[in-house]
Formats: sequence, C-alpha cells, structure tokens
Amino acid sequence: MTATVQKSTQDELLGHQSTLSLLRVYSYYRALLGSLLLFIFHGGLTPKLLGNNSPEIFSYTCIVYTAISIWTLLSLWRKNFSPTQNQLLAQLCIEVIAITLLAYSSGGNASGLGYLLIITVAYSGIFLNQQLSLLLASFASLASISSGVLEAIHSKGSDNSLFAAGALGFLLFITALLFRYITKRLQSSQAEARSQAAYAQHLQSLAQQVVERMNTGIIAVNRDRSLLLVNNAAYRLLSRPASQPLAALPNDIAAMLDRWETHGASRQQIYKPEGSSKEIRVSFAALKIDQQSDTLIFLEDNRQLIQQAQQLKLASLGRLTASIAHEVRNPLGAISHAGQLLAEAPQLDPEDKKLTEIIARHSERVNNIIENVLQLSRRQQVKAQTFEIPQWVDGYIEELKSGPHASAKISVEHMEPQLKGTMDTSQLHQVITNICDNGLRYSAQQTGIAQILIRTGTDERFGLPFIEIIDEGPGVPSELAGQLFEPFNTDNPKGTGLGLYLSKELCDANEASLEYKPTDSGKSCFRICLTHEQRVLS
Repeated sequence: MTATVQKSTQDELLGHQSTLSLLRVYSYYRALLGSLLLFIFHGGLTPKLLGNNSPEIFSYTCIVYTAISIWTLLSLWRKNFSPTQNQLLAQLCIEVIAITLLAYSSGGNASGLGYLLIITVAYSGIFLNQQLSLLLASFASLASISSGVLEAIHSKGSDNSLFAAGALGFLLFITALLFRYITKRLQSSQAEARSQAAYAQHLQSLAQQVVERMNTGIIAVNRDRSLLLVNNAAYRLLSRPASQPLAALPNDIAAMLDRWETHGASRQQIYKPEGSSKEIRVSFAALKIDQQSDTLIFLEDNRQLIQQAQQLKLASLGRLTASIAHEVRNPLGAISHAGQLLAEAPQLDPEDKKLTEIIARHSERVNNIIENVLQLSRRQQVKAQTFEIPQWVDGYIEELKSGPHASAKISVEHMEPQLKGTMDTSQLHQVITNICDNGLRYSAQQTGIAQILIRTGTDERFGLPFIEIIDEGPGVPSELAGQLFEPFNTDNPKGTGLGLYLSKELCDANEASLEYKPTDSGKSCFRICLTHEQRVLS
C-alpha cells in the first residue's frame, strides 16, 4: 500500500507543469548530447577518442540514442502527455544501455563516457521513487561492470577496468541515494508550502465570512479611492442591493474622507443617504500594509447607537437616582431632627452646640452630593485634542505642587519621551485630580507621607498611550475592586462616592478607559488609556 501511495504521489508530481518542464529540459540535454557525439564522430574531430574500439557499434548506437531522445522530446510537447514511472524507467534503462555501448566501443571507462551514467542516475533520483531509482542504479552498475569484464578479457587480464567499473558502480549508488534524499526534502518543503498556502486561504475565507456577517458596514479603499472591500452590512446601510456592486464612494462620504485626511477630524460624522431616512455614523481608520496606506471606513446606524446609549443612560440614571434618594434621606433626616431640637431649645447650650455641628456636617455632605450630581447632569461636550502627554503631565505636577499638595512627594516616570494622546484636557485634568487626591490621602494614612508616582507609556496589549497613578496606600481588597467605579461607593465618611464614578464616565465619553490595576506588591494603580492620535475614529 505504501508503494501505491508513493507511486500515486510521484505520478501526481509528474503531471505537474513544472515537472514536465524539467523533463523537457532533460530531453533537450539527451538530444543535444546524441547530436554532439554524432557530429564529433562523423566529423573526424577526434578519431582516436570516440569509437576507436568498434566504430560500427558507436555509430549505430549513437544514431538510435539520438533518435529516441528526439522522439521523447517531441512526445513531451504533446498536449496532456504525462509519462508514468514505468515509462520513465524504460527510457532510462535504454539510456544506460546506450551509454554503456558508447563507452565500450570507445575504449571502456578510460574514454570517460561511462561517467555520463552519473547524470542518468541523478535524474532517476529526482523523478523516480526510491525503489526504482536504486533499481536503475543497480542496472547501471551491472552494465558498467559487464563492460569492464569484457574490456578486461579483451585486454588479456588487465584488472584496471574492473576496478574503475566497480568504483563507478559505487558512485552511482551514492548518487541515487543523495539525489533521492534531496528530492524528498524538496517535496516535503513543497508540501509544507502548499499546506501553509491552503491554511492562509482558509484564514482569508474565514476573515471574509466574519466581515460579511458583521452588523457594522465596512468599506476598504486605497489612496486612489478604489474600492477594495464592501461588506453586506455596508450595502444594507447605504440602501443598495448587494447584487449591484458599488462602483465608487458616495460623494458625501468621499468628502468626509478628504476632510479626515486633511484635517484629522476626531469626531464621527453623520451621513444621510439620498432617498432614505437613515442616519449613518461614518468613521475612518488608517490601515497600513507595507509602504501603502489604505483606509477603512466604518458605517453604523446612528439611530441604533443613540437608542442603545439612551437605554444605558436610563439604566444608569435609574441606579443613580435610587442611590441619591437613599443617600440624601439620612442626612436630611438628621438635619431636620437637629433643626427641630435646636428650635425647641430656649438657649444654645453645649448640647445644642453638638446639634449644630451635626447640621453643619450633614449639610456639607448633602451639598457635595448635589454638586456631583449636577456636574454629571451638566456635562459639557467633549472637546478632544491631541497633545504631548509627558509635557502635559509635567505641567500638571507643577500645578499640583503649587496648590494644597505643596508638601506632597510626587514622582514622575516617562517611559517614552515623545508620546501623544487624544482627549479633552480639561476633563482629563478633572479625572487625574480626583485620582491623585485619593492616592495622596490614602498614602498619608498608610505611611504618614503623601506620595504618588505618575507614569506614562504605551499599553502593550493595545498599543495605546496611558497615564498611571500609583499610590502607597493599603490597596483595594480583591472582593471590592469590582465595585470601585460604582456610584456612592466610598469608605470615607466625608466623601460622596461619586469621584471615581464621574472619572469613569468622563473617560468613556472621550473614548478612553479607566481601570484599576494593582501592582505586584499590592499597591493601588489606576491606568487611564487614551486614544492614540492615529487611532481616533472620526
């Protein structure tokens, strides 16, 4: 069964166009060799070299060998002709006989023609399987030794020809094994290359199916505005049937792309197709392949996005309202009760003074809650801008030290001196101030020294610029880490629990992210991942 598989594999290889080309090249070599020997012999150029023992045998053998070589060459040029292993073996056996007769008629191995068998055996190692290749090498060795025996008899006992014939036979076996090994390695490499090509084709097909099934419309264009890819979702959003291919970008989208490339606009734009009530949110991203820069255009149904955002907003407002009602109820009850007691007292005594302290304390807390809630409701529109992160952080630290944290120990570490990010800097200032205030407070409580480390760099996972704030506080227990950004989650009796919640909301509005990443030593670390200037979807 193994031999059958090998034969099938070889026959498949022989049917390949590149293999047929190699067969034709070898047939050209044989036809040229026979013609050259005929020309040299009949032209009398070397009368004592070729056919000196038997001119008749040399002449007839050379004529037959040349004729067979030319006939084989013509056969290989016939359409759909592909020789089998047995046909090739028969041709090579005829060639071995012909070369042996040519060498014998020219004086044996001393003529040097016998070494042409090395080329024949090497050829068999390329196109025949190992068994047939070794069989041909054995046949060629026997033919060479037989020629040597006849030459020894003819030369009356000289054994030089026998030794040369034996050495040639050994060399033929080595040649067959060597070329067969090289051929196997080449076939293995070709099989691996075909397998990798098939796998790459599979991945390409898989990626194509994924793109086609996406709800987001995707259009890929090159620098010449030629369309490279348009998925089904894009046709659906543009109100065009997929059976009618899109010849070019709609004029409005092309104009948006021009503005994005020229001005680097950072906001997403709205496109309304003609004859449709849809509102499509259009965004762009650069796709660099080698030295070329293509562009991906993302199309999304703006109404669905607004609806989803509204649902999320309503859910958040519901939770926020319930939390506010719960948190405000207790301070207001305490204020009301203390006010009533104070009003009933004829004069302000020490006990009444405590009540006034209660009123002041809870009034401040309620005021802080109300201010934070109003800040959430009055959130201004994002005005994102691209800026140098290290320079901005250095300026912020100078501002921080000139304020209430003048005695604080604030360290900075810039992993990349030149690092750009995109965000509304006023809102970033608000986020970092809130995190730094918390970090300095917890560090002072834990170590007696208000100290933090601010680090900037690029996130290894997504390649986005980040700002980290690391404090020396006790850290956050793992079971509470998931609740850090919930509203009214605080362990500070003077706090409102809205600081981190507000910071997270501001980051989300800027297409940034805020996450808690404790260090290996358990210290608290808050990382803000900004949007890279080249990754902003406009």
